Amino acid sequence: MDAFFDGGLTLPTLILLALALGLALGFEFVNGFHDTANAVATVIYTHSLRPMVAVVWSGFWNFLGVLTSSGAVAFGIVALLPVELIVNVGSAAGFAMVFALLVSAILWNLGTWYFGLPASSSHTLIGSILGVGLMNSYMAADRAFGEGVNWGKVQDTAMALLVSPVVGFVCAGLLLLLAKVLIKKPELYRDPPQDKAPPLWIRGLLVLTCTGVSFAHGSNDGQKGMGLIMLILIGIVPATYALDLSVRQETLNAIAVDARAAAGVFERMAEGASRPAPEDASAALSQYLRSGKADPVTFAALASKSAAVASVLEGVAGISDIAPDSRRALRSDLYLVSESIGKLNGAGRFAAADKPKILPLRDKVKTLTTFIPTWVKAAVAIALGLGTMIGWKRIVVTVGEKIGKAHLTYGQGASAELVAMTTIAAADIYGLPVSTTHVLSSGVAGTMAANHSGLQMDTLRNLLLAWVLTLPVCVFLGAALFSGGLYVVLNVLGLQ
Repeated sequence: MDAFFDGGLTLPTLILLALALGLALGFEFVNGFHDTANAVATVIYTHSLRPMVAVVWSGFWNFLGVLTSSGAVAFGIVALLPVELIVNVGSAAGFAMVFALLVSAILWNLGTWYFGLPASSSHTLIGSILGVGLMNSYMAADRAFGEGVNWGKVQDTAMALLVSPVVGFVCAGLLLLLAKVLIKKPELYRDPPQDKAPPLWIRGLLVLTCTGVSFAHGSNDGQKGMGLIMLILIGIVPATYALDLSVRQETLNAIAVDARAAAGVFERMAEGASRPAPEDASAALSQYLRSGKADPVTFAALASKSAAVASVLEGVAGISDIAPDSRRALRSDLYLVSESIGKLNGAGRFAAADKPKILPLRDKVKTLTTFIPTWVKAAVAIALGLGTMIGWKRIVVTVGEKIGKAHLTYGQGASAELVAMTTIAAADIYGLPVSTTHVLSSGVAGTMAANHSGLQMDTLRNLLLAWVLTLPVCVFLGAALFSGGLYVVLNVLGLQ
């Protein structure tokens, strides 16, 4: 933490840093009481746990989920952002981007929570990211509207967000039907008696599923805030956070060897195009990542950047051997090289014989750049856990009483939560952000349909309206706040 106060930051930058970190933690706090209410809905509604015990229990397991998360989702979210804003996140545009993302996401989450609508924090954040990317391309005179948005990653993420509610609806309904065949316990499928706790074995089952959903929610949703905090730290305190200072010498030397080997392959693929200067190479790779159109200059730029990475890392004992001012530039080079390799490989631009000389570089680079300090995980975990303990009641009533025409039974709640925790855990493994809200709400609806309990169409219509509006509203909010924030940062605070 001493890096924040090493004298290298101006007062306006320190203020912006504090505000940005506060907003990022505020986003996770709101996420806690907005999304985690889904996890405690069943145990509270069925009187398996008292409300305060349930939210504290859920908050604790959200906390553990964040602490043990892999970070894959965090950097998957970051990959949705325009490449030039990621590379230059410490600029005025980078600050405006971060504030636009966080403020728009918090506003929409608070609005939907106020009306008791289980909307998706994942959709909210991704819509804001799209808005920032579209406005950034609109304000740039040298590119087409929409260029710079990582549409491939957006497509993968959107597919996960669209498919997961269907999975929740179908699988939870099927699981309930299977349970009725295998578990001949009538009390599992009756309406919960008012103000009376269920039998001990049912209570244990529901607490277990609540625990699983809470842990899975923390491990997936908590990473969104972590990714944004890392983006802030990389831009403002690059000497400490641009690269993982704990990476060992043998790893750094292995990256240098792979970079030399890859540079030779890229030189051949450049078809005689000369290596550009460092600035021109960065511009060429940024242009490729925006447009997806590769030419010999793209490969010449990759050869130049790969060789530059090798020159910096050859013989160093650790990142501390690299001058602090050079670490942000090295991270930018590593990011451009690894992302370009991934995009070119996905487009089938590498021959099978060349892949063993190129792909190891991309994989090793991630060990140096995709890291999250323990204190960041702990701060996000605390914010998410505390948020879980506040404001849960509005969402719990919607999930427990307003989706189906009948009251939620023990079996329905357990089925929906088992499917939710499994789906979220699978998405976490693959680095995909999914919506706890969508999966669980859809799961409850699926069990109501399977049980022939009927669905409250007014509630479903409101839920669908909130889900459908989340993306366009947040795109608009993100775009408007980015343009307004950029004006303030440039003209009021005087940052460049």
